[in-house]
Amino acid sequence: PGNCWAFKGDQGQVVIRLPARVYLTAITVQHITKDASPSGTIISAPKDIAVFVSLLGTSVDADREEETLLGLLTYDVEKDPVQTFPLKNMLLPRAFSHVKLLVKSNWGNPWYTCIYRVKVHGK
Repeated sequence: PGNCWAFKGDQGQVVIRLPARVYLTAITVQHITKDASPSGTIISAPKDIAVFVSLLGTSVDADREEETLLGLLTYDVEKDPVQTFPLKNMLLPRAFSHVKLLVKSNWGNPWYTCIYRVKVHGK
């Protein structure tokens, strides 16, 4: 506990640059369990998350960022702390170089939100 990516408030975002273009199939989000939490609660866990992809900086107009929503997911604190969500890349059969997680809410902590691990799955 404490070794997490924390951001102020209940909303935030992170853009992850992938080492190569990836045809995304799923994303995994991890938080700690209630038992591992010093406070006995995990209200700092993310709840509603939107996943976007982009080819940032690869278009003719590198300043123009084109994002595409691949999924809306809900991290459930009552389930396993490691949760994998399939993405809807079949609508866009192409590989991407950037993934953005937009955390829209958490489980009730007004001061900060924590994410312990994010895994991107694909080919």
